[in-house]
Amino acid sequence: MVTDTEAIGIFSVIRERRSVRDYVDRDLPDEALRAIIAAGVQAPNALGLQPWRFVVVKDRSLMRRASDYCKPILAEKIGGEPRPGVENFLMALKDPEYSIFYNAPALVLVLGAREVVSSAIDCALCAENMMLAAWAIGIGSCWVGSAALIQQNPDLLRALKVPDDHRIVAPLIFGYPAPLQPKPGRREPQITWIP
Repeated sequence: MVTDTEAIGIFSVIRERRSVRDYVDRDLPDEALRAIIAAGVQAPNALGLQPWRFVVVKDRSLMRRASDYCKPILAEKIGGEPRPGVENFLMALKDPEYSIFYNAPALVLVLGAREVVSSAIDCALCAENMMLAAWAIGIGSCWVGSAALIQQNPDLLRALKVPDDHRIVAPLIFGYPAPLQPKPGRREPQITWIP
């Protein structure tokens, strides 16, 4: 049973968590990453199949290699999109120093078993648990969806030890956040009540 104090803490973590795109240069202890993954595997999953696997990457040169592979593909994909914010992102992608992983000290790939139909949803729930758990212990995170492009590169998949029977569902970065800007507000949800 959850106490009132624990409930307040849970709602606070959910309310305050945000995507972190700026990290201090400090390594994450393996114990923290294990605790975050342990929270992830508590996620709901269809039929109890638990279709996830994890690859923890702390090798910054491999992360740089993956980022450098993804950047030109992303630049080509979004080059013609006239949406706000695209121009700045496009300029960043063309900067040789820019990393899609924002120089975070750790990348965790949440992999989903290809044969499990609910794998993508189950792994997304797992990833959210991980990001909330990280925030609760003072660690920032960001889901870098564009890093799923790594799946197009067999050499990178081998280097990252992604087995053939799994695919990358959630590329998550973790690290200690640099000073944060205020969190953007959320719109009021549209709710239809059916009494």
